[in-house]
Amino acid sequence: MRLIKLSIITALFSLIFSTVGFAQTQTSKRRTTTKRTNDISNYDISLGLKAALTKGVRFAVDDLGRKNGFLENPEVKIPLPKSLKNLEKGLRFAGQGERVDSFVESMNRAAENAVPVAVDVFVGSIKQMTFTDAKNILFSGEDDAATQFFRRTSEDTLRSKFRPIVEDFTSEVGVTQQYKQMVDKAGFMAMFIGDDAKDLDGYVTDKALDGLFYMVAQEEKKIRKDPIGQTSKILRKVFGILK
Repeated sequence: MRLIKLSIITALFSLIFSTVGFAQTQTSKRRTTTKRTNDISNYDISLGLKAALTKGVRFAVDDLGRKNGFLENPEVKIPLPKSLKNLEKGLRFAGQGERVDSFVESMNRAAENAVPVAVDVFVGSIKQMTFTDAKNILFSGEDDAATQFFRRTSEDTLRSKFRPIVEDFTSEVGVTQQYKQMVDKAGFMAMFIGDDAKDLDGYVTDKALDGLFYMVAQEEKKIRKDPIGQTSKILRKVFGILK
């Protein structure tokens, strides 16, 4: 009986000490965050986050909005919809490889044309950022927290802006017609086309958005990893406190 009581007491003390240790750790984290916040003003934090997003968007737009911006970047290149992979193999086997390549190129060209409008949409997005938003983003511990905020506040607007541009471009260069011709050439294999390939303009629009946010996130990660190496004083000041 004494052994059982001793075991229970030992377990209780272990639980108490582990709880106290956890509480002390959490308190220490709060103190660290509070100290960092006290070292810099809310205004500077907000200004720094907006500067980071601006830099990220400009980087993404400049890189993706140029000729071959999507096509020559394997991370964001828009491929045929997944449900067309078997169709693609059949067309290439039938000697229609050039037609497939032309179609893929046209989709990526459409994305290139849509991306530049992101800059104007971004201006509206950063106006929504509050001081609280900025603090949460800065101290989130996530390398792409600012990009996530940007995506939450601007994706729907960007999609509504991107799609008409994609539609106009695909209409001008005959992508939709090329697509139909490609499907016609496929014969019985066309029955395997899935939902992701039925709305071509929607598919290209979504892929263009994915590419844009991917590139913005890559730039944000660079800023967080090397704030001292940034040319902007506010970026060095704000993100430097995380080091």
